[in-house]
Amino acid sequence: MTPSQDVDTSTDLGIDPEGYGNPESDPLDELPGEVEMSIFDHLEELRQRIFYALIAVAVGVIGCFLAVKPIVQLLEVPAKGVKFLQLAPGEYFFVSLKVAGYSGLVLASPFVLYQIIQFVLPGLTRRERRLLIPVMLGSSVLFVGGLVFAYILLIPAALNFFISYGADVVEQLWSIDKYFEFVLLLLFSTGLAFQIPVIQLLLGALGILSSQKMLSGWRYVIIGSVVLGAILTPSTDPFTQSLLAGAVLGLYFGGIGLVKLVGK
Repeated sequence: MTPSQDVDTSTDLGIDPEGYGNPESDPLDELPGEVEMSIFDHLEELRQRIFYALIAVAVGVIGCFLAVKPIVQLLEVPAKGVKFLQLAPGEYFFVSLKVAGYSGLVLASPFVLYQIIQFVLPGLTRRERRLLIPVMLGSSVLFVGGLVFAYILLIPAALNFFISYGADVVEQLWSIDKYFEFVLLLLFSTGLAFQIPVIQLLLGALGILSSQKMLSGWRYVIIGSVVLGAILTPSTDPFTQSLLAGAVLGLYFGGIGLVKLVGK
């Protein structure tokens, strides 16, 4: 049999050694550099990744605790004209630990994300890997944007409401522990709320929801944003809740635009 006959025979039998002639075989759905690992190897790698992430968080927390005074002073800026009191022995110490913990977690989050990426990367297809970096980068930027939004707009708005409401009745002397509990909760709840476009982009890219489907439920989104604003804001004033609800709505409709841009 001649070489040409071999080629013809393989073509007639439908053999495609590269796999690209098969319409059901998409190169983007393949696992590049797939390596077989046992369950024990996966568990060992998971243990190492968690250990590295915990070390990074511990270093971040210790570093922030050593420089906690400037961080505390920065977070006290929105409460203009208010004096803080230590109402119990060690209250400021525990506040310092709390502030250092949150700050250290934020500083260590890029390294923690890197460990998560390295663990899940071998199990992702080429298509999923193309989504990974934009999603992680967008999530980080939006979280920081949420922190800035809360610090510049939400926290001052809530504090101004409380200060002005009782200005002619009570003197503003606040517990430092209660103040930082309020501020830290508002900061991080807003940062988490700003993840909405990332979730929408993932749902659209995976084919779970289309932009038209997201847009069709706008009535429920408005109600949900109001409820979310009431839940996430530790204050009870309607102005702060309306600010967060408006931000959630803007992020949601912006996420719809992103999903439409990627053709979903």
